[in-house]
Amino acid sequence: MANNNTGFTRIIKAAGYSWKGFKAAWRNEAAFRQEGIAAVIAIAIACWLNVDGVTRVLLIGSVVLVMVVEMLNSAIEAAIDRIGSDFHALSGRAKDMGSAAVLLAIMLAVFVWVALLWQHYG
Repeated sequence: MANNNTGFTRIIKAAGYSWKGFKAAWRNEAAFRQEGIAAVIAIAIACWLNVDGVTRVLLIGSVVLVMVVEMLNSAIEAAIDRIGSDFHALSGRAKDMGSAAVLLAIMLAVFVWVALLWQHYG
């Protein structure tokens, strides 16, 4: 089905779909809520710290990356659950890979925070 919206109308509609996605993730995904609260706290800390702009952007960017990956993981899980509740190895693999991607993003964020804060305050 082709999308006939162009220009500003398309941007407005896309923003609406994005907002629906945020609301769905917040309502239906405990991990997204937990990571969202942690992200708000981490971003507030990054803004409060006495660091240069590049360091602040890297601290905040690493946290936002975790949220992006969690959102994609939640989308994968929702699509798999939509297909059916019966076990299938490929469905399990897809969910496990999404979870592993979230873990890697969290590990990266922790590494970035430790390395940058060590450099500035260690």
